[in-house]
Amino acid sequence: MMLALSLGRRGQGRTWPNPAVGCVIVKAGRVLGRGWTQPSGRPHAETEALAQASTHAQGATAYVTLEPCAHHGKTPPCAKALIDAGIARVVIACADSDPRVAGQGIAMLRAAGIEVSTGLCEKPARADHAGFFARIEQDRPLLTLKLAASFDGRIATGTGESQWITGPGARRMVHGMRARHDAVMVGGGTARKDDPSLTVRDLGVDHQPARIVVSRRLDLPLMSKLARTAQDIPLILCHGADADATLMRTWRDIGATLLEINVKGGQLDARDVMRKLAGHGLTRVFCEGGGALAASLIEADLVDHLIGFTAGLVIGAEGLPGIGAMGLSHLNTAPRFTLHTTQTIGPDVMHHWQRPL
Repeated sequence: MMLALSLGRRGQGRTWPNPAVGCVIVKAGRVLGRGWTQPSGRPHAETEALAQASTHAQGATAYVTLEPCAHHGKTPPCAKALIDAGIARVVIACADSDPRVAGQGIAMLRAAGIEVSTGLCEKPARADHAGFFARIEQDRPLLTLKLAASFDGRIATGTGESQWITGPGARRMVHGMRARHDAVMVGGGTARKDDPSLTVRDLGVDHQPARIVVSRRLDLPLMSKLARTAQDIPLILCHGADADATLMRTWRDIGATLLEINVKGGQLDARDVMRKLAGHGLTRVFCEGGGALAASLIEADLVDHLIGFTAGLVIGAEGLPGIGAMGLSHLNTAPRFTLHTTQTIGPDVMHHWQRPL
């Protein structure tokens, strides 16, 4: 099952709206087939592994990281494919909460006389599929918020200079994190100030995550890197109903997808942003700021993973803070996260925090 989990992770960031599943087929101690969900969500992991195993799948055991699907979508049910291949036993890491499956895949397998076991490596499997489960159960994608800051928590000097606070090792790791998410998200201020491309670079990967900009009025540079690449790499713009109609039409014409978001307290409602992104099919979003967007996501209790890269330099109080104003008066009302891991990356420290269970 650990091999199946590692295979499934190869699809992270590439399979949305489907989960990134892994499957291994074994008989008499030999691996006969390996598969993982392919780009855009199909073919599924089970059919990929069965294709490798061919007729040797008869009487074999299949290890799958998520309950095989039981419904007819754009492809036939994977549960039926396992039955038709003559699989004798299926070991499933965790059940699927999608109402179209939700135990029906397991029931179909058992009805065909196949031995089914569940719960092997369930905890890491649920972690791997957390984005898919969040979309199905909470109507939002899993959200990772990343901040790269000085020792005193500043992301830029008072004049706005921010490149580079952290070293090349940390930046390379961030590109790897981008690649494992469906989309990279920033606020409108960051898009205007930094002119980011939000792409994965220097890792040899052959795909790019979607890019998201949260900007109420769509007042973004039309000659920016994001605009120039909108035809080639998906660009999603979250805006308010009061955005200029001409700007909306222009952004659509150059290839962007526009999502209208409710306004709350003068800014775009963070919960509605996540709801609309889930409706667009996204399961894993990697947010890189800016401060106002980060604060709104934390205040709305939407951050699942908080990843900080801290550099050994000090900028001072005039520098730009990584997280905007949150109006807190008492420590007991401050959001708290649980430390997951720490790691030294060259001259910097990476610390990974998770929402409390």
